[in-house]
Amino acid sequence: MEKINRNHPAFNKNAEPFYNIIMEGLKGEVDGEHFWDAVAENAVFEFIYNIPGFTNKIEGRQAYMDWFGGYSNVLHSSDNLRVYKSNDPNNVIILEYQVHGTVPHTGKAYDNNFCSIITIKDRQIVHWRDYMDTLAVMLSVTAD
Repeated sequence: MEKINRNHPAFNKNAEPFYNIIMEGLKGEVDGEHFWDAVAENAVFEFIYNIPGFTNKIEGRQAYMDWFGGYSNVLHSSDNLRVYKSNDPNNVIILEYQVHGTVPHTGKAYDNNFCSIITIKDRQIVHWRDYMDTLAVMLSVTAD
């Protein structure tokens, strides 16, 4: 397994609740101690979000790490994990979960629901399709 630079800004402590709940949901399915260890170098991430200016696709672990390095929300917890394992020979796992925190520039609470559809190959994440409550984001980042 390739060595990941643990000094990269994507190893953001503010995102640890997200990383932890994903690794809990993928326990026994992927290798590595941290989320980034479990992501294949050529993984594709699709985001089915309706947020102006937010990209709907990131290709490659490094590109996603670079994006995540700028993640500014401060997550304090994650919960309500539900794991669904498909019978698909491509090893598709569906995770439902919630994250909770604050948005620093507004001071507002950030509580969001996610559904992540993850394809695993050779014990690494190779494809990720993500759905979330877009309205929760918009309400947390806009002024009253």
